[in-house]
Amino acid sequence: MTLLIKGATLLTPGQADLHGKKRDILIEGGKLIRIGSRLNPSGKVKTISLPNLHVSPGWFDSSVSFGEPGYEERETIENGLRVAALSGFTGIVLNSNSKPVPDTSGDIVFLKDQGRNALTELFPLGSLSMGSKGEDLAELLDMQGAGAIGFSDYKAPIENPNLLKLALLYTQSFKGLVYSHPLDNQVAKGGQVHEGTVAVRLGLKGVAPLAEHLRIARDLDILEYTGGSLHIPTISSAESVSRIAEAKKKGLDVTCSVAISHLLFTEKNLEDFDTNFKTQPPLRSEADRKTLIKGLKTGIIDFACSDHSPLDIEEKRLEFDRAAFGSLGLESAFGALNKLLGAEESTAILCRGRKRYGLQEVQLNEGETANLTLFNPEPEFVLESESLESTSKNSMFQGATLKGKVYGVIRGAKSNL
Repeated sequence: MTLLIKGATLLTPGQADLHGKKRDILIEGGKLIRIGSRLNPSGKVKTISLPNLHVSPGWFDSSVSFGEPGYEERETIENGLRVAALSGFTGIVLNSNSKPVPDTSGDIVFLKDQGRNALTELFPLGSLSMGSKGEDLAELLDMQGAGAIGFSDYKAPIENPNLLKLALLYTQSFKGLVYSHPLDNQVAKGGQVHEGTVAVRLGLKGVAPLAEHLRIARDLDILEYTGGSLHIPTISSAESVSRIAEAKKKGLDVTCSVAISHLLFTEKNLEDFDTNFKTQPPLRSEADRKTLIKGLKTGIIDFACSDHSPLDIEEKRLEFDRAAFGSLGLESAFGALNKLLGAEESTAILCRGRKRYGLQEVQLNEGETANLTLFNPEPEFVLESESLESTSKNSMFQGATLKGKVYGVIRGAKSNL
């Protein structure tokens, strides 16, 4: 099919010649054939002309959980990828928290096969250790050969420092990316929320920021000793930003991310004991929130992610201290980030990340395969539970006023427009 996108404002990070310009885009056979003004191709063409249409390279999310295999009641891969496409993402990194966890090449092949025909491309993480138990390294080289783009025990911290040392040494031979969840379980033991005045007032056990940056300090010391590539997902404290900044100044190969929720919400949102706000790491102080935003703007924090974590209602409709950690994030990601930072900065952030995983960065060049997100950055809306396309409905953004409408995505010859 031939597509003609008419009169779109292009937001193209890294392509100054197109950025902010209004252009038509002709797509044929899944390729960008021509980008120019007032294109009028002959033949049968499907024209896409939408109010205040903006187009950017396809967005990328570095932290998404579904459920399959093992927790299909939360979200299947098929529906999860459909939701990702509706949310504007053409690529997502799938976390390694299924049951069983993906710790063999066969598991990775299964995940890739499940997403093979989807509009949004699925890039799975393999477990760092067998069964994510933190004892023995999993089949890292074989999993990377099967399509794993990194290795993570998800939100299970690496308690054994020697395991992390071995992982960083071993993966250098094939340029593997090692994850380490930043949490010291001994310091955080039993914690439910940020350790602060709100926790005291609510009578809940707190998780001190120390539990995060203490583990980060250890991991960075190991990285400096071994070399290798380390990613620290979803940091939440000001001190963590500072320590990672110092490591980058030393030239260490370390990246980090932040959950979009932690850029908008703080511990104060827990006052009503709404379990949708119970996350790992916990929502922290206003000072932490402001530092995270600054870190993201300056590039110390490499990318923002949805940290999408669908959970069945039985896992959330419980007393606060018994409820599971996690919130949906895909469907609110753009609206939340856009309301906070505006369209240009939000788009640039949502386009980040692919390079870290060894993936080709997306650009709008004639002859390239189409990989586009189409949206209107202006309309405001209140996110309602009824509008959520995810199977689970555990979103802390329900009732929040967000900004921007995603029209859809185009990847190759596939589109949901």
